Amino acid sequence: MLICGVDIGKNHHEASIIDQDGRLLAKSLRFANSTPGAQSLLSYIESHNRNREVVVIGMEATGHYWLSLYCFLFDAGFQVNVINPIQSDAVRNLFLRKTKNDAKDSFLIAETIRIGRFSNTSLADEDMLSLRQLCRHRTDLVDYIADQKRKIVGVMDRVFPEYQSFFSDMFGKTSTELLSQVVTPEELLALPTNELCRILRENSRGRFGAAKADELRAAAKTSFGITIGTAAFTMQLRQLLEMIELLERQLLELEAEIKQYLVKLDTPITSCPGVGNVLGAVILSEIGSISRFSEPKKLVAFVGIDPSVHQSGEFTGTQNRMSKRGSPHLRRAIWLAANIASQHDPVLSVFYQKKRSEGKHHFTALGAVARKLTFIIYAVLRDNKPYVPNC
Repeated sequence: MLICGVDIGKNHHEASIIDQDGRLLAKSLRFANSTPGAQSLLSYIESHNRNREVVVIGMEATGHYWLSLYCFLFDAGFQVNVINPIQSDAVRNLFLRKTKNDAKDSFLIAETIRIGRFSNTSLADEDMLSLRQLCRHRTDLVDYIADQKRKIVGVMDRVFPEYQSFFSDMFGKTSTELLSQVVTPEELLALPTNELCRILRENSRGRFGAAKADELRAAAKTSFGITIGTAAFTMQLRQLLEMIELLERQLLELEAEIKQYLVKLDTPITSCPGVGNVLGAVILSEIGSISRFSEPKKLVAFVGIDPSVHQSGEFTGTQNRMSKRGSPHLRRAIWLAANIASQHDPVLSVFYQKKRSEGKHHFTALGAVARKLTFIIYAVLRDNKPYVPNC
């Protein structure tokens, strides 16, 4: 058997080929991230495989740049192992000279495969891959919307700092509609009182009216906001509001598409505590096939909520933190689900309160809930059966 290690890059990759004894058979090959480049890799492998041995490929999961080469080699009939960079780093530490370059890295990836101390990241099927892509896009979209909202808060802090205290949610329907009409205290005072009352009443379903209008006008008269350059701030805020409106419309379309994929995959993941359609889709798509994990502790490690261990000689650390070395997307989703479950699930909320009564910090107790929830998720996906609490 021969092993070919590939160091992944954006525009170019580097490949090294070794035998079962770890001997480097040839100088490494640098090839382009393109079809001709991939073809040159096949020629490189063939030219050094004179005995027609089985060739195993190894590569690191570097961003998304490995996907195209993975598909090409998989279609060509090769066994392709995709490993976490942390695993090849562990092999690098075996060498006295800490050399770091593409040729050395490709050799170390091949050595990692040869030694066999790695876990394989397999490419999900098409539906799962599509779901993962949509879920990650949704996360980016949600974060981007939050960024724009923070910018709006920054604008209002300068031009009308008292405004935020009048609404529990400055980005609710009533406040958003009002901001689309007026931004500065001067604009609010210039708006006829009956028109202000109408905007408040219609968009709050009658909860706000003349009293709220009077409060806003009184605050506008004594506002401590800036009085110069307000036209620029007003334009910025209105464009930000339009952008958020568009993004939130796209978010709804995206979530509808995610739900369709979830229905198609026919999974019981949403029966887990704190897990709805969106979080369920993220968790399922990031885990992929549960068969990758032989036990729930390995899934916990993949999530990155296992405790890091600090031990040397007779010393064992007691203040251990989460390793956070797994999937950040999966960790975020499970953490959010655990937060919901710790408040509303009859079993996990009791478990959370028990940890708090033991003197654990909120985040420590929540971490314990997240680990317990991960065990539940593992069982649900392994058995493909809905969660039934043991009350």
